[in-house]
Amino acid sequence: MTALTEIRLQVMWNRLLSVVEEQARALVRTAFSTSAREAGDISAGVFDLQGQMLAQAVTGTPGHVNSMARSVVHFLREFPPETMKPGDHFITNDPWKGTGHLYDIVITSPAFHKGKLVALFSCTTHVVDIGGLGQSPDGRQVFHEGLFIPLLPLVREGVFDESLMRVVRANVREPVQVEGDIHALVACNQVGEARLSAMMAEHGIADLDELGEHIISRSAAGMAKTIRALPQGTWHGEMRIDGYDSPIDLKAAVTIAGDHVAVDFAGSSPASIYGINCPICYTEAYTAFGVKCVVAPTIPNNAGTLDAVRVTAPEGSIVNAPWPAAVNARSTIGHMLPDVVYGALHQCLPGRVPAEGTSNLWNLKLGAGHGMTGMGAGGGNAPVSAPFMVTTFHSGGAGARPRQDGLSATPFPSGVRNVPVEITETIAPVVIWTKEYRPDSGGPGQFRGGLGQVMEVEHRHGAPFGIFATFERVHYPARGREGGAAGAKGRLSLANGTEMKGKGFQVIPAGERLVVEMPGGGGYGDPAKRDRAALARDLARGLVTPEGAKEYGG
Repeated sequence: MTALTEIRLQVMWNRLLSVVEEQARALVRTAFSTSAREAGDISAGVFDLQGQMLAQAVTGTPGHVNSMARSVVHFLREFPPETMKPGDHFITNDPWKGTGHLYDIVITSPAFHKGKLVALFSCTTHVVDIGGLGQSPDGRQVFHEGLFIPLLPLVREGVFDESLMRVVRANVREPVQVEGDIHALVACNQVGEARLSAMMAEHGIADLDELGEHIISRSAAGMAKTIRALPQGTWHGEMRIDGYDSPIDLKAAVTIAGDHVAVDFAGSSPASIYGINCPICYTEAYTAFGVKCVVAPTIPNNAGTLDAVRVTAPEGSIVNAPWPAAVNARSTIGHMLPDVVYGALHQCLPGRVPAEGTSNLWNLKLGAGHGMTGMGAGGGNAPVSAPFMVTTFHSGGAGARPRQDGLSATPFPSGVRNVPVEITETIAPVVIWTKEYRPDSGGPGQFRGGLGQVMEVEHRHGAPFGIFATFERVHYPARGREGGAAGAKGRLSLANGTEMKGKGFQVIPAGERLVVEMPGGGGYGDPAKRDRAALARDLARGLVTPEGAKEYGG
């Protein structure tokens, strides 16, 4: 390959990354739900005709991106490329062929250039409701958890399947938002197709064969070179977390061997009867992300890099739950997996990985309605209001890093954004009275863990409302590393002091306030070695109290 050809391919590669980023931004701008337009809980990418991901948007979450990256092959098996036509769009929310639970809708679409099929675009978003029990881990089978959409045509040659849309609208509590998000997903892929065609015309190419081969082979070679330079061998990590009704053990053997990293979750707890189970596609997604963050963070994410991380887990385990297991809250397990992997990698790559963080999102998934929180309008003696469902994204603290404090109220590994309280108060009948850092919640260390936050929520009209709790780190906090202390445990309660469970649907009685105290990240290094000026700043800012400062010695 000549230098000029390589430069030309690199320019087109960079342009392709811009195409998928604009694809993702189109979804964010047109989506109806706060999950997409405020939190960025989406994914978008372009694929070759074999279903290999060539490029992904930076906007999005690893769980969506990396599981979507594997989902396109399922669409191709169901709808062969030769049967696809311009204006077609295909849909699913199958947890085992999509991104892990029914709330994530995946749409895959063919992309044509001058009448020729040249690529596939795919995108995902988390919708506000999909029916069933709601956003709770209380279900015992996936059938309890809402509307299951198998791999189906959604649009054929530009014409929506109105029968399918009627089924969707009839099964969800927020039909306008859900339908709006589906249309936004279609628009997202249409933007990708238009921008790709313009790019190909500008560069005078008729297909993506040469560019796709360059992207995948160059990325795979970069991963292989990086992995070969690492210590070779097997290391073990493990973590105990709350679970639903009993603790869950997550165990991983991480093997660095030649050109790949293998992660085996043998020994992890068996699948739960509740909806915290994790399909293997989601396990693969977050495991690969965790490995790549440490091993090769600068190499673009595509089929060439993802294939270098090989994930296995016993079928029937909590991280490889078979159909028809309940999987609604699969993220409570999946988001912990990078920290499990880091426990192993820290042994062979000291000074490269952070302490454990909250990891699990502390999203406030709130709702009300007939049969959930009361009889509805006109029934009973308690105040009532119109039914609603809303998801507002929030997080505890991230773990301290080897040379820096942990990030406060920042979600890792998901990377979603916190939703502004003003947005939540606009679309749902709630008032958020408090949203502030939680002092002393970051684990003490030479580098302090990130702080959690405290939120206090009440129904605007004094009516009862419910929370679909899917919280971790209530019983087992984020552990510190290299002598750092654990972060604070999380706590869910009423303002009157009544304790609430970390998982499951629960009702906040009329006139009461919900208090959410989010966990902090673990500290890194001996607390006694913390810089005194940094400790003084924390005290002055109220991040650490005088009582909490005693944990630092001196």
